[in-house]
Amino acid sequence: MHFVAICLDKPNSLPKRLENRAAHLAFLGEKPEIVKLAGPFLDSAGQPCGSMLILDCPDEAAARAFLAKDPYAGADLFASVELRAYKPVLGAAL
Repeated sequence: MHFVAICLDKPNSLPKRLENRAAHLAFLGEKPEIVKLAGPFLDSAGQPCGSMLILDCPDEAAARAFLAKDPYAGADLFASVELRAYKPVLGAAL
């Protein structure tokens, strides 16, 4: 089952994001069977201010458990994390 995670950074947290970026990317890159698409949201200045991920997990609990292991979560980067079930219909196969 697919889930979309919408993660919004806390205010003024770009330095924390950049400090943890390499670990975050390594973590996501180790699980291509789970992480189908990922990337940052950008603010009006073009700076990262959140993350969007499409995950393939058996259920919502598994998706939440995966997100909790992300180095960004460990760094307490996000002000909010919304997780929604998602059904791909058009576009590249996930």
